[in-house]
Amino acid sequence: MDSPTRLYLLRHGEVESRYHRVFGGKIDMELSPLGHQQVKALADYFRRHPPHVMYASPMKRVQQTLEPLAKWTGLTPIILPGLREVDFGAWTGLSWEQVYERFKVSAFDWLKELEAGSISGAESTADFRKRVDESLKQILLQAAHKEVAVVAHGGVIRMLLAIILDLPFAKMSIFDIEYASITKVKLVPHKSEIELLNFSPWRDL
Repeated sequence: MDSPTRLYLLRHGEVESRYHRVFGGKIDMELSPLGHQQVKALADYFRRHPPHVMYASPMKRVQQTLEPLAKWTGLTPIILPGLREVDFGAWTGLSWEQVYERFKVSAFDWLKELEAGSISGAESTADFRKRVDESLKQILLQAAHKEVAVVAHGGVIRMLLAIILDLPFAKMSIFDIEYASITKVKLVPHKSEIELLNFSPWRDL
């Protein structure tokens, strides 16, 4: 019997303080000092649970997250442009409060607004899903039956879960995906299981 494919979905560490509670999306920001500590704790976890292969978004905050992971696991990450964060269009660079002031929309409804196409200039959910799905298919083709680390963004991880679990993207608001967290999914024929959700090895920092 073939071994399952396990995906470790890793969100990047905490970003610079000026981007807290801000729709960053396509902004190529860096990690905060705490973010750098978080990803060291994340890397230490994977020293004990090493994956076989690593895929990652090309964005700076992800690249800084995977540096210690790559060093301590000895893996060379495979960069997939399709794993970059979603483009929030007119909301890009706005704080949660500014979004409400300008558009009278709660920041907590961003998945629903994105799926409805209500954010001016934003990437459509269909386009977002297509590129993330293409990345997922590449990963599953190249790394079947392996332990796979996928280092990406909160929006991307939610879209990956929507595709894997066959659920609407807007429903992914039920999942909390924190900075430097791990969500582990086991994939076997005709079945997917979440084995770990939003685990944060840095919690005691």
